[in-house]
Parts: sequence; C-alpha cells; structure tokens
Amino acid sequence: MTIEVTEQVLAPTRTDRDAHIQESQEKVIERLSADPSKAVKTLAMSGSVDDGLACRVTQGPHSAVMDMGIAMGGEARGPSPGFFGRAGIVGCVAIATKMTAAREGLEFRSVHVDLEMDSDDLAIFGLGGKKAAPLQTRITIRVDTDEPVDAVASLIERVLDADPWFLALRDPQAVSVRWQKVQPR
Repeated sequence: MTIEVTEQVLAPTRTDRDAHIQESQEKVIERLSADPSKAVKTLAMSGSVDDGLACRVTQGPHSAVMDMGIAMGGEARGPSPGFFGRAGIVGCVAIATKMTAAREGLEFRSVHVDLEMDSDDLAIFGLGGKKAAPLQTRITIRVDTDEPVDAVASLIERVLDADPWFLALRDPQAVSVRWQKVQPR
C-alpha cells in the first residue's frame, strides 16, 4: 500500500459539507454506542441471470446490471462483476477516508484511490493450476490536504483497519454456500 500526501500552502478552511458529515457521523456513533446490538445487521442482495449472461442485482431500492464482455459470450450490457468488486473497494476506502477526516475535524479537500489488481483469466475456467482469486492488489491513496503527514498516515491506517471492503479483500472470512435445484414446470 502506498500513501501519498499532496501538501500545498493554503489556509485550511472547514467546509459546511465537512461539518455536516461530522455531525451526521457523531449522531450515528452515539445511537449505535447506546445500543450496540443495532450495529450488527444482515444485508441481503439477489441477482438473476436468465437468457444470456447479464445479471440484474437488487438490494432494497437499488439495482444494477452486470454482464460479461462480448469475447466471453456476454453482451456488455453493464460492467463485469469484477468491476463492481473493485469499485466497492475503491469507493469504500475513498469514502471512509474522507468521512473519517471530516468526523475528526481534519480537512481533506479530496481523496483519490487507485486500485490495480492482477489476475489469471485461465483460472476462472479451472485451467492453469492457479486460483481465480486476485494474485496481487495494489492500492494507492492520494490525499489533497494541508494536514501533517503523520496525522494523515495515522488516519489512513485506522480507516483501513475498519474498512469492510478492504478487509473483505485482505482477510479470510467464513463464507457458506447452499444451492437448490429448481424443479421444471
């Protein structure tokens, strides 16, 4: 992991948006601290592939379509599942960094996250003897701020220790799978 801090000579200015983020986060922390059982939840998402390879996924009021590219037999009607996985990591790290800085009263004008992930496409076909999991992932976090480098590095370390999607990539976890055969009509 690389941490790069862009330092500029500008007077720090706390934005109204950062104050709103801080106030909102403090309310959530207060509510969850008062009843920690409310912090544990199960999120459910469903997806279906019918004709072709496009998959429509839904979670609550939100939905998205993912598909494979034409070379893989799809119609490219949406980004691949891998895009959404990588987007989850990039978005979660960037948002968590910005919201933690705002909550702690640090001014981060912007947070930019780059992710590079190496993989072996033969593995998704069960060929080549490697696992289909990413071979290596590199994340670069760039922060535009006047805050001290040590404060930024400490904040990013704490963010990554609590970021669900970064941890899902980095750490092994218990995953259970069940399947059911649908009876013909």
